[in-house]
Amino acid sequence: MPVRQIVTSLIAGTLVCGLSSVALAQAKKDAAKSTPAPAAKPAPSAAAAAAGGAEPTLIGQFGTWGAYTATPNGKKVCFALAKPSSSKTNPPNRPRDPAYAFVSTRPSEKVVNEVSIMIGYALKPGSESTLEVGGGSYAMYTQGDGLWIKNAAEEERMVDAMRKSAEVTVKGVSAKGTETTDTFSLKGLSQALDRLSQDCRR
Repeated sequence: MPVRQIVTSLIAGTLVCGLSSVALAQAKKDAAKSTPAPAAKPAPSAAAAAAGGAEPTLIGQFGTWGAYTATPNGKKVCFALAKPSSSKTNPPNRPRDPAYAFVSTRPSEKVVNEVSIMIGYALKPGSESTLEVGGGSYAMYTQGDGLWIKNAAEEERMVDAMRKSAEVTVKGVSAKGTETTDTFSLKGLSQALDRLSQDCRR
């Protein structure tokens, strides 16, 4: 797998209360590639520092999706961010951190509209996760508490389906065997991505 969105998850950690621990854990996982990250305690200042001191700027709120830009270490990063409209666990009422969906663009890495989900718990190693949208189902690569599409060649088609659909459903299994189903409204995503495509040119 290519190096995944360290910057995006870190920046998002400075935006939403309670997400900093997820962001820091994600940064450690990406840095270690395949080594699971230890649990990170909330540390907003550390997340900001790891993001190169960049202050993310909200450039537009479109439905449930916020569009943000930042320039950590002189490299522009743009991303759309949303939280689930509904979340279920089986067994019910199991504790977990907040979940978030990201669609990020990093021009310096030639990455456009990369979809990732911060699921809010450690995923079961080797488990299968899926993202369902527009009548299609996409297998998701899992690492720690993050999900990314397994087949990168399908990502453009998946994003296109997300632009046209009302919602996306993400299913996963925690390390403790808890099954989760998160549904994200896609209202405003297409507009957010269009705005980011304008603001995230080199």
